[in-house]
Amino acid sequence: MTNLAIDLPSAVEFLVTLLNTPSPTGCTAEAVALCEQTFAGLALPECDLRRTRKGGLMLRWRGEDRAQVGVTAHTDTLGLMVKEIKANGCLKVTRIGAIVMNGIENENVTLRTYDGREYRGTVMLVNPSSHVNASAATSPRDETTMEVRLDARTSSAAETRALGVEVGDFIFVDPRVEVTDTGFIRSRFLDNKAGVAAIYAALAAMHAAGLRPANDTHVLISNYEEVGHGGAPDWPADLDEYLCVDMAAIGEGQNSDEFNCTICAKDGSGPYHYDMTRRLREIAAAHDIPYRMDVYPYYSSDGSAYWRAGGSARVALIGPGVSGSHSYERMHQDALLHSAHLIARYLLTPL
Repeated sequence: MTNLAIDLPSAVEFLVTLLNTPSPTGCTAEAVALCEQTFAGLALPECDLRRTRKGGLMLRWRGEDRAQVGVTAHTDTLGLMVKEIKANGCLKVTRIGAIVMNGIENENVTLRTYDGREYRGTVMLVNPSSHVNASAATSPRDETTMEVRLDARTSSAAETRALGVEVGDFIFVDPRVEVTDTGFIRSRFLDNKAGVAAIYAALAAMHAAGLRPANDTHVLISNYEEVGHGGAPDWPADLDEYLCVDMAAIGEGQNSDEFNCTICAKDGSGPYHYDMTRRLREIAAAHDIPYRMDVYPYYSSDGSAYWRAGGSARVALIGPGVSGSHSYERMHQDALLHSAHLIARYLLTPL
């Protein structure tokens, strides 16, 4: 059995850089460019990279066999956009994806105008001071009760517009990335930049060992997953299998944890392919890769989108366990390691 050495420090370094590159759905060009540069730097033999028409990244690495395998992870994240410029100069927002509003209360943000100007600000409750608002502590936190306070001299809609701010501008929520000396990575948007880093680490380990995939392999870094259609297009018509890599949801009643790779048997879109899921479990067991099985009740993936769009390949879902999804998230580096290892071993296994 060929030894595979996952370069965890390199994977974490790439992940931290990617986390610090804003990429809410619809504004992902910088993150995709970073992924393109990073994957190109692997210099994989018989491999080509291209941008999809939707702005994602597709890598094809020719394998020993002509069976067609797809692997995907998404680099788009949750975020905000300007919905309305209010009379007081603050901004009413609309959510991109299912970001939890009370989870970003008092978080700092960066607004980018369409001509590239940037302004800092903070997500705040409307009338947030408890000294003047007796219900500040108990008011609901949603798009109607919260606003973005810009760090600029403005107290009217006209003054805010004079800054170049307009409806439709993107607002990037600070990720607050921290790698602890105990091996944890804390950040917003580990969902699903951790999955991208796991795929990178898997390909890097295979290349370093002088190995090629067993099957023709297509890797899609998608950029519209958080709104439900990122991983549906761009695959070959004769795709045999589709491995979706996305974060594993941790919470009360769940079997996932922050230290393992999770294989998801079923999510909100229904069960994944039984035979492919069983084979992933067999691969993990054969190579002593720690994993958990789980079912996610309020979740769907790029694999779900592919099937809904009429895709006929077998689909399975794996990923590192992430705590606090869609809020301030956390995972352990072990989960990244084991996820990368399972991806690599899957790609080295003939269909």
